[in-house]
This record gives sequence, structure tokens and C-alpha cells, in this order.
Amino acid sequence: MYAALEFERALAQGADLDVTLVNRDNFFLFTPMLHEVAASDLDITNIVSPIRKLLRHVSFFHGDIENVDLTHKRVGLSHGYEQHCHSLPYDHLVLALGSTTNFFGIPGLDDHAFTMKSLSDAIILRNHLIANLEEADFECGASLHAPLLNFVVAGGGFAGVETIAAMNDFLREAIRFFPHLREDMLRTILVSSGEVILPELGVKLGTYAQQKLREQKVEIHANCKVTAVTDHQVTLSDGTTVMTNTVVWTAGIKPHPLLDTLPCPKVKGRVLVNEYLEVPEWPGVWAFGDCALVPNSKTGDYHPPTAQHALREGRVAARNILATIRGDQKKPFVYTTLGLLAPIGKRTGVANILGVNFSGFIAWWLWRTIYLLKLPRFEKKVLVALDWTLDVLFSKDLVHFRTTRSHTQPPSSKELEHLERSEKLLIHRPSMHRRADLLHMRENH
Repeated sequence: MYAALEFERALAQGADLDVTLVNRDNFFLFTPMLHEVAASDLDITNIVSPIRKLLRHVSFFHGDIENVDLTHKRVGLSHGYEQHCHSLPYDHLVLALGSTTNFFGIPGLDDHAFTMKSLSDAIILRNHLIANLEEADFECGASLHAPLLNFVVAGGGFAGVETIAAMNDFLREAIRFFPHLREDMLRTILVSSGEVILPELGVKLGTYAQQKLREQKVEIHANCKVTAVTDHQVTLSDGTTVMTNTVVWTAGIKPHPLLDTLPCPKVKGRVLVNEYLEVPEWPGVWAFGDCALVPNSKTGDYHPPTAQHALREGRVAARNILATIRGDQKKPFVYTTLGLLAPIGKRTGVANILGVNFSGFIAWWLWRTIYLLKLPRFEKKVLVALDWTLDVLFSKDLVHFRTTRSHTQPPSSKELEHLERSEKLLIHRPSMHRRADLLHMRENH
């Protein structure tokens, strides 16, 4: 997106280019605020910006990338309900495919874990948290309280810590609206493979974050890993078994699988580029972000796959492409991390900015201020600021969104049989009259 925005500026100034952005979603997701959508702090659409509103001169293709032919300089695309196929030629190709979740072959993890990579992930997790509270509130859920009210997040990095903190705040605030549940029934558990969480921020801030999370009743299993997951259970390497149907996995990423089909040089699946973000031996091919290994001339290593690096890499790549077209001098990518920040719940946070440590409310305020300024489009900034203001005044929303289509056909014979069997069961349990009424309404509908 940031490369496309750079081309957008060039096109607005009269550059003779034909630029196309291909993406499977028609919006740009601001991922640093993803956990706030999952915890009902922000409205679902306030952290996404429609691509067609961001780009007025760059063309947009809403679809999937099927294949890339570097030899013949063509990209195979598909789109629409019937997956219509297209072949798009290029002079310059920008690979910014990002990463996907790595489950490391842990038994049951791929089938049962929630992830936090996309907007749909956040919406699904939010719905799941609310559904668990709703189910546990009824008498019939008494024997199932443990798997419904135990919540596990695996990963002691930024994504895992921000997710468990947001979930913990949401659940402990929401549970007071459920008359049959108490806060002491909740268990929120963070599993970290390291001795201290948030290792990127150093031991001091990591220890502070652990202490604050424990004060907020989050259990932390350090030096521990998830070894197996089933429908209602997660097993940890320290021998602990937790009855739960909620495991959020934030502990690993891997490059996009499409990169495996490309003949360009790679290390552990990521494309090797030079300091100009070009792919060696393939003129006109550029790569950056999570899918690339970008050399750091200052350290002799590679730049980390973080958002603050990726957006700047996108701008530099676009400028170098323009320089190549115009015959100008290309510039190497040079950047040093300015700072790292993380909210850890209850309006507290941890931050390291230009080597200076911050913690507590000031770090949380810095996180919100900095990311609000970085959020694309003024309209979204206003909406997010308004959401945050209302969050101070009112409790979090508990609406459970239905994502399935309504039935337009009469119930099948199997559905009717199930309803009749359920109704007979409820007739013999007078204390359950509320559910019998609801079932009857559903049958009438």
C-alpha cells in the first residue's frame, strides 16, 4: 500500500505510468489496532481504509494471485464468484505478499486455534468470546464452565501480549452483565516460550509487563510451549493441561507459500534482495516486507519484519523504480528502529523510544497517540478517536454478530425432528421455560 501511495503521488504529478495494485481484500488493514477490534474497543470498519478511496490514479484489481511467471514477466490473476482468470504483463513487479501463520506441525493446532492476522480473525475471535459467555451463563453450561471460560493465548511477543491484555480487559468487564457468572470463574492464560515476555523491549520492560499482567489476573506460563490442541483442551510443555475451546496462536509466521514457486534466491522461504530492494538476477523484480530479507548495512544482518520498516521499504522501492525508469540514481534502504510500544491492559503500556524506556499510563498514551497519527485517512482518525472517547464513558459492546445466511427454505425433516426432540426435552424441565419459548419462536419463524 505504501509503495502504491508513492506511485499515486507520482501519477498525480503527471508521471507516464500504468500501475496496478492486486489484493484479495478491497481495503487496507491497519494491523496494530487489530486486537482492539477483537476486544470490542473499536468498531469493525474503523481500522480499515477502502483501497479505492486511497488510490485515485493507481488501478486496483480485487482478486487473488494464482501464479507469477518471472521468465515471461506475467502474473496470473483470478477474481469474482466464478474465479475468472487474467494474465497481467509487467515491466516492474513488486512482491509484498507478507506472511502467513506458522503452526509448526503442532498436533491439532491448525484445526482448532484462532489466529490474529486479518480483520476476519478479529471478528471471529470477538464473536467467539461473546458466544462463550452467553453459553456459560445458562444452567445447562454449568458442567462446561471450564472450557468455556478458560482462554489461552500462545506467544509472548507483541501480538500475543496485546491480544491477551485486550481480551482480559474485555472479558472481565463483560462478565458482570451475565448474572450466572462471576469474575473468579475466568482464566486468561498467556504462554510464552521465553523467560520474559516482549523480549524485543528488554528484560526490564518485559518483567514490568509480566508483573502488570499478573496484577490484572492473567496467568503467565514462561519458558513454555503449546504441544497439542484438541476441541476442549490444550497441553503445554510444562505438563499443564488446560480445559478450553479458545486457543489464540500468535507464536509464529512463515513467508507466503506463493514464494516457493519462484526461482529467485531465498532463505527460509523469504526472498533475498539487495540494499535497493531489488531481487538479484531478476531485473524489474522488487521485494520487501515480511516476504523479503532486506540487508542492514549498519549491522551486517537483516532488517526486522516490522510495520515501521515495511512501510518505509515500500516508499523506497517505489522511488527506486521511478528512478530506474527515469535513469536516475537509486538510493539504498537505510533505517534504524525509532521505537517499540505495546499496550498491556488497564490503560497501561510499555515503550522504548529512541533508547528511552517508558511504562504505565504514559506509555499507553504514547501508543495510542503515535498509532492514531499513523492511521491512514483523516476520517478514520476521527472515528477511532471517537470510539476511544466513548470507551471511557460507556461499557464495551456485547453484540454477537451472525455471519451465516438466514434460511429462506422451510426446515428439513431432520431439522424438524431435532426441534421436536428438543421441545420434548424442554417440556420435562420447567426451569428452562425461557429456552423453550425461544425455540418455539424459532420454529414459527
